[in-house]
Amino acid sequence: MTEAIWDKFLTERDKAVFEASGYGARGGFGKKPALLVIDVNYAFCGDKSEHILESIKRWRNSCGEESWPAVAAIKSLVDKAHVKGIPVIYTTGVRREDNWDAGSWGWKNSRGGEKPKVPVSNIDGNQIVAEIAPGPQDIVILKQKPSGFFGTNMASYLQLLGCDSVVVTGTTTSGCVRATVLDAFSLNFRVALAEEGCFDRSQASHAINLCDMNAKYADVVKTAEVLTFFHGLEAGMYDLPKGATPVEAKAVNY
Repeated sequence: MTEAIWDKFLTERDKAVFEASGYGARGGFGKKPALLVIDVNYAFCGDKSEHILESIKRWRNSCGEESWPAVAAIKSLVDKAHVKGIPVIYTTGVRREDNWDAGSWGWKNSRGGEKPKVPVSNIDGNQIVAEIAPGPQDIVILKQKPSGFFGTNMASYLQLLGCDSVVVTGTTTSGCVRATVLDAFSLNFRVALAEEGCFDRSQASHAINLCDMNAKYADVVKTAEVLTFFHGLEAGMYDLPKGATPVEAKAVNY
């Protein structure tokens, strides 16, 4: 059996507890999923692949070089979803220019009011990275807190689409991804995470949060398995938007 990414962080006691208590059972995919792409923007990826300690000098929330293999995995899922007509819903942040609405984001980070330090660049931190830029049929949800559901139309859009499940990708695994997964779980959607499509600035937080979500709230599966699942779905099950490409949000300073 292949070792899970989190196994090296667990004690033997932890492993025994999970096994004895019945956590980690497979929940299974739903029948009508949506693909969620959480906050895969330049603020969290940086504008190029480089060591995280270099990237965060300019983009303080960057997850560094580990962002970009995840972007490639997400692109494979987005491309397959487009072929099959599966809804793709992106989230990214939005903020007033004066940063007043940052609210509680300013309490736990000493660089919270800082704008990205990117010389001679017109890139907004909230802009979704070009490699997976939303298309006309995709939905972009602007949010101000970790969960893609909090204070947004996410749940009503999923209801409008007739979705019974979500496949979650994006960043950070321990923050906005986890918050979105818990809210989806609480709303009784079946939830899967594409492992290679999730990333975090902390390797330990990434692994342990995948472990915890897999134990209680979601199935952590390989991207290849999600692609196979998408491939087997009937095409054209959804009434997707047909409008213009979504307008990108203004930059957020976190």
